[in-house]
Amino acid sequence: MSGDGRIRLEPSWKARVGDYLQRPDMQELSAFLRKEKAAGKRVFPPGPRIFSALDATPFDQVKVVILGQDPYHGAGQAHGLCFSVLPGVPVPPSLGNIFKEIQADLGIAPPGHGCLLPWAQRGVLLLNAVLTVEEGRAGSHQGKGWEGFTDAIVQALDREKEGLVFLLWGSYAQAKGKLVDARRHCVLRAPHPSPLSAHRGFLGCGHFGKANRWLQGGGRAPVDWSLPPRAEVEALLADSGTSP
Repeated sequence: MSGDGRIRLEPSWKARVGDYLQRPDMQELSAFLRKEKAAGKRVFPPGPRIFSALDATPFDQVKVVILGQDPYHGAGQAHGLCFSVLPGVPVPPSLGNIFKEIQADLGIAPPGHGCLLPWAQRGVLLLNAVLTVEEGRAGSHQGKGWEGFTDAIVQALDREKEGLVFLLWGSYAQAKGKLVDARRHCVLRAPHPSPLSAHRGFLGCGHFGKANRWLQGGGRAPVDWSLPPRAEVEALLADSGTSP
């Protein structure tokens, strides 16, 4: 699905959504990606990182799901985790607002970089609704087939797990909320953290503290929303085979 026909999925996810990738619409998506690359267009994230969110957070480890829209479309930004950028890449405005809210909510200072891999390794699935994008064209791969695949991911989580927290920011993420049984899971909604909308209710939403209180109420450990220094994150990336 990287556009070269090779599909590699983390085993726990492959067992649940691997078959979906064989569907005709997904084969069409793969052909589309190959065609785009053959035409000289740059597609982000790089092929090996398209499924990084699933690699970093195996199914059984998921406690919290953050749903993004599509990857960052600037060179060097997207690496497969929604809202995250690699160390050394300037923190995008939306992520800056996420850090601002965490500081207001939990008193945790921004980390000085934008790599969220430690969250993913602590059980926070950082999933975009659309997993690829053309350089410089936000939303360019919407409607090409990814939405059905990520719907299948959300449905598997809803069906097989109990007591997850879903953080749905903005209308695009909230549309997936219809796939989640809010009687069995905690579904928190707010405007998108983009500077265009964050002031309309994302800032002040308190989602990070609410997520932890929900988890603790169910007898589970809260998420540590702090992030280690850049050097430690770079070591984690190297260990996971996705160093910058």
